[in-house]
Amino acid sequence: MRILRWFLLFFPLAILAEVLHLGDLAVFITSALAIVPLAGLLGEATEALAEKTGPRLGGLLNASLGNAAELIITLFAIRAGQLELVKASIIGSILGNLLAVMGMSIFLGGLKYGLQRFSRSHVGLDATLTILAVIAISVPSVFNAAIEPNTMRVEELSLSVAAAMLLIYILSIVYGLKTRTVNEQAVLPEVQPSHTAPKWSLKQALGVLVLAVTGIAVMSEFLVSSVETVVATLNVSAFFLGIIIVPIIGNIAEHLVAVQVARKNQMDLSLAIALGSSLQIALFVAPVLVFSSLLLGHPLTLEFNSFELIALTSASIIAAFVALDGESNWLEGAMLLAVYLILGAAFYFL
Repeated sequence: MRILRWFLLFFPLAILAEVLHLGDLAVFITSALAIVPLAGLLGEATEALAEKTGPRLGGLLNASLGNAAELIITLFAIRAGQLELVKASIIGSILGNLLAVMGMSIFLGGLKYGLQRFSRSHVGLDATLTILAVIAISVPSVFNAAIEPNTMRVEELSLSVAAAMLLIYILSIVYGLKTRTVNEQAVLPEVQPSHTAPKWSLKQALGVLVLAVTGIAVMSEFLVSSVETVVATLNVSAFFLGIIIVPIIGNIAEHLVAVQVARKNQMDLSLAIALGSSLQIALFVAPVLVFSSLLLGHPLTLEFNSFELIALTSASIIAAFVALDGESNWLEGAMLLAVYLILGAAFYFL
């Protein structure tokens, strides 16, 4: 993780590229690379605060700020009217976690340890919630065909679904916190993270959190403002940038943690990171974006194209099958990675 700190050098480079008008491509690349370590610092600050505030408030902090970097990027994209980019990034983040992160973790962990085992109860619940989240996201797209061209009704359906998704997310947090409390009272062993939070004071953690959020906001403004030129220059679609590139930029630090703990045979934690991040995107970030878009003047609906829905459904099913038996091997990881690469190639040519 420390190697990512060197990427902070791209922060001043991005500012120079913007101020000196070195071109949108240079601004896009430098700002994207600068977001990577800032997202990592934001995650570390959240962990440090969670350690200081105790398990209950700490759990809420992790649940709220786990994907804050991508939330900030997409909020700036909504403000700029890049709604297709935003919707693609929602789907891309879920796909990336279910296929790329889970796949790489299972593959590398399996190469080192062979057959790895994990708790079916914990992972199974997350897998079930993931399928529920996919159903919830798919419903507006399926029913919008019958509702259109009544735009107001389409927006109302998206708002209703977003509210239900937020409710499920809140209930899942409450259940998780109560389960942890019961386990602690019964003195039951829990999976202990193999990575520790930074030993920062409360003031240091808050300071890093504020600086990281500010830095991500500035870089997100640069990134989003240069998208149109980058699309024309590189001859790729904004859809491809949203579904592949943006999720990698905002989540790579968390992805590396999942892979690292899998290499330490902590598969419960690794899968919890991958599945938990997917759930947070689907049940928290997406609904928040829907409601925030009303304030930003560019209403966002949960209406996705058929290619996104097919990819999302396929990813959730295969990830659930891999997770529900309580054990994994490197071949299952390779299969998940293969599906992600196939989808990535298809989205590139779309």
